[in-house]
Amino acid sequence: MEYREIVAVTGLGGLYQLLTTKSDGAIVRNVADKTTKFISARQHNVTPLESIEVYTTGDNVRLHTVFEKMLEHEATIPLVDSKSADNGAVKSYFKSIFPEFDEERVYVSDMKKMLKWYEILKANDLLRFEVQNEEAAAEAAQETIDAEAEIVTEADAAEEKPAKKSKSKKEAEAETADAETVVAEEEKPKKAAKKKKAEDTEGAEGEEKPAKKTAKKKKTEE
Repeated sequence: MEYREIVAVTGLGGLYQLLTTKSDGAIVRNVADKTTKFISARQHNVTPLESIEVYTTGDNVRLHTVFEKMLEHEATIPLVDSKSADNGAVKSYFKSIFPEFDEERVYVSDMKKMLKWYEILKANDLLRFEVQNEEAAAEAAQETIDAEAEIVTEADAAEEKPAKKSKSKKEAEAETADAETVVAEEEKPKKAAKKKKAEDTEGAEGEEKPAKKTAKKKKTEE
């Protein structure tokens, strides 16, 4: 039995080892008395302890981190009884071992539940979190890699912007020059066509004038 197999079940006290899941529920074993039972998905929700997070004044922490703090300080700061201790004593205890607790969002009922769960886990030698710490370290490393990759991407994007702008300017100048050349080339045929038209008109008029003069000369001879 390992910590990652341990779950809390709504409506049931204590902690349970998740043995198997079914479409309509799950089969669990009570960590304390080792009894096995089926729980219906319609009546109960199953929550793995390793997925539970605790509110702090900074980033949230996984529940096993709190258990580690409790174990670490047990020799110097004795545990308070989850059943008999008053609210003030419970708050004072958690404030001593984990000052970062967000007192406005972590209720005394939650603290008492953590005390009870800690006692059950300790009695069954389940306060071993090597796997959870390795996973947390791997997640932190991956987050660092992702953050560095994002910074590099942003830097590359920033370097590309001036080059893009310069290229765009050159292209604009080239396009302007090309446009001017096209306009000049388009104007030349137009002028030539205009000149040709004028020549054609003059030629046509020149052909008509001799015809008129010939007719006039013929009339004089008669």
